[in-house]
Amino acid sequence: MLWLKTKSLTLLLLLLLSSLLAFNFVIPPQAHALDIKALIRYVEQQYHGVSSYALTTMQMRTANWERTLDMESWALGQDYFLVRIQNPAKERGVATLKRDVEVWNYLPKIDRTIKVPPSMMGGSWMGSHITNDDLVKANHIEEDYIFRLLEETSEYWLVEGIARPTAAVVWGKIVYRIRKQPKVPEQIDYYDEEQILVRSFHFEDVRRIDGRDVPMLMTVTPLDKPEEQTILRYNKLDFDVPIDKSFFNLRSLKQR
Repeated sequence: MLWLKTKSLTLLLLLLLSSLLAFNFVIPPQAHALDIKALIRYVEQQYHGVSSYALTTMQMRTANWERTLDMESWALGQDYFLVRIQNPAKERGVATLKRDVEVWNYLPKIDRTIKVPPSMMGGSWMGSHITNDDLVKANHIEEDYIFRLLEETSEYWLVEGIARPTAAVVWGKIVYRIRKQPKVPEQIDYYDEEQILVRSFHFEDVRRIDGRDVPMLMTVTPLDKPEEQTILRYNKLDFDVPIDKSFFNLRSLKQR
């Protein structure tokens, strides 16, 4: 009797399976795992692409002064970057050049080019809350940090990057909050070596530029001085401009 019941159940399962196949029933494949490194690489090169040209305005506010700079910049991938101040007139021609992990500053008033030493990479860039290290970290971030997904919702990914023990970096931890639609950063938090939150980057005003979704407004807030801020606005941004590595040299750094 038990054998008959087992046989009947088997036949029933076979009939059910045949019916499902007849209606082209297919079990959906398992979703592909998120490529976290590729996601971070995409976010870090958001404003660069293959090459880019930008006009920006940077407003800085501290407890003692306020300052606004209009700047012109060029980038080739993540390894080459040149930015030059246009206004105010007294600072016109001050420029920064990045080639791979090396950074130079040019001061036209004294006609002097200064290479930024490794010990100064954590220092302020142009008096802002952006550091020299921010200019060079993107092209080595996958080598310097170990990433993991902290949280995923229908709207965003939360990704943590912990500095490798041997990495010569300023930040001990970086946390990215990345929107899914469109795929852009919403906020990036930077922690020191003791895992204390030091500053936050907040991104707004997302626009479609040359087929890319790009936040045109970035606000940097130091957490120990919340009354201070650096606001960087992109007034113009073009991708795939005709430049190559030869453009990024010390001669270009000095041009006004």
